[in-house]
Amino acid sequence: MSLYIVGISVDNRSEFGIKVQEILTKHAENIVARFGIHDFQNKSGIITLNVRGDEKFMEELSEELTAIPTVTVKYMTLK
Repeated sequence: MSLYIVGISVDNRSEFGIKVQEILTKHAENIVARFGIHDFQNKSGIITLNVRGDEKFMEELSEELTAIPTVTVKYMTLK
């Protein structure tokens, strides 16, 4: 398994944040670390994750998250 760094941007956090949280909870066993901040002024949030998995898992996670309106996901292999 590889280690990935994942960046997730959520606009309109109050409406879509719960859906993002549900997906992250579903995949909690793969999440090594998580850091989230929110911008009250813009009603948005940014989450960074360290995730263990393979490329197929990362593609599936990214697809699940980006299916939510206003969510953007970028990731890179760390190791």
